[in-house]
Amino acid sequence: MYVSPMNERPQTTHFGFQTVEEAKKASLVRAVFDSVAPRYDLMNDLMSLGIHRLWKNAFIDAIKPRPGEHLLDVAGGTGDIAFRFLDRGGEQVTVCDINAEMLKVGRERAIDKGYLHGLDWVVGDAERLPLPSASMDAYTIAFGLRNVTHIEMALAEAKRVLKPGGRFFCLEFSRVVLPVFDKIYDTYSFSVLPWLGSKVAGDAEAYQYLAESIRRFPAQEELVSMMEEAGLEQARFRNLSGGIAAIHSAWRL
Repeated sequence: MYVSPMNERPQTTHFGFQTVEEAKKASLVRAVFDSVAPRYDLMNDLMSLGIHRLWKNAFIDAIKPRPGEHLLDVAGGTGDIAFRFLDRGGEQVTVCDINAEMLKVGRERAIDKGYLHGLDWVVGDAERLPLPSASMDAYTIAFGLRNVTHIEMALAEAKRVLKPGGRFFCLEFSRVVLPVFDKIYDTYSFSVLPWLGSKVAGDAEAYQYLAESIRRFPAQEELVSMMEEAGLEQARFRNLSGGIAAIHSAWRL
């Protein structure tokens, strides 16, 4: 039997530009979103000048919700993707988020907007989904994949819960591909976003982490390779706004 040496160092990962123990990252991410949950949607509007709404509409266009389809929306706490999916003809959404405060905001928004049916809210980790295998018609994760500790585990879980013929979709900040614009975007990300976070959400560090986490996330082609390694088929991507964000998609065959 193998016995771990007493002086063996714990495994580490990144939290933005910091190096942290793997076991601590989920709680650090949870603390970030606990802090910003009440102002999360307002900050999305301000920091993207409303463009995130266009990205999410393009995301739903790519998904093409179908009658009778059951969607699992991971890291979807405030309900933005779930509401759009139901509006476009989807049948049922299970919203799964590791952060209970974000789900609380989502449930309150659902009531305010009149979404009284077709929604389930589940606290759960993208790397260990509390759902049966082969139970979902589609899987989405929007602006959440970069926050998980092990992206490869989250992708494997996506494949596990999808039915054969099920579809995987990821909307995430990505790598800017336009010359010169990438420098402007860097300046905006590391100067304006933390300032907005301080003034509006009362938490500059959370939005400093946002900017850093985007830079640590795999580039478009690298994420395609990771999806394929997880067993997802026909993986591809489409850039939005010059690569500020990208839609990745694949099939569970």
